[in-house]
Amino acid sequence: MRTLKIHLIRHGATDANTKGQYIGCKTDMPLSPEGLNELRALKDNVDYPEIDRLYSSPMLRAKQSGAVLYPNMPIYPVDNLKEYDFGDFEGKTAEELDIDPRFAEWVAGKIPAPNGESNAEFIKRLCVGLYEVVNDMLENNLESGAVIMHGGAMMMLLGACAVPQHKPVEWTADSGQGYSLLVTPSLYHKSGIVEVYDII
Repeated sequence: MRTLKIHLIRHGATDANTKGQYIGCKTDMPLSPEGLNELRALKDNVDYPEIDRLYSSPMLRAKQSGAVLYPNMPIYPVDNLKEYDFGDFEGKTAEELDIDPRFAEWVAGKIPAPNGESNAEFIKRLCVGLYEVVNDMLENNLESGAVIMHGGAMMMLLGACAVPQHKPVEWTADSGQGYSLLVTPSLYHKSGIVEVYDII
């Protein structure tokens, strides 16, 4: 039975990560100099898996990260794997938002981000993005691929479809790190479930 290997890797750090800002799909921010240097050091010291194809969120910070970690591979952007739409919270920190009563409701999962996405919409979009990656690999007879994506997106995606089952917050990953998945196409197309078998 054919099994695909898909490696989810978090992009490098941006200035917004350092400042604690919510930066989603409305701000196409590049990696910070520190973030680039950190990824270059990881590239020299981490044995990243060999892959047949490199996929990425279409956002600059993800594509830059892919170019560092897999410099000789073309990048295939997957629009549905872009970061969350934070709406009115975009570019702000939790401290700045504490005075907004909508923020507490959003953190509690009671409302979508104002003028942004709901968690349900975000998860559905991410699952479609993973489906697109799997189908592209099957259509092109590929065995392994890497996806450069956002930390929050990775957490929400794995929280929705991965075994072993964990809450999204338990699927955190530092910059340049992530998780390796086994995807059995027949099972995946029936259930949408993927198996996490290793940590990058």
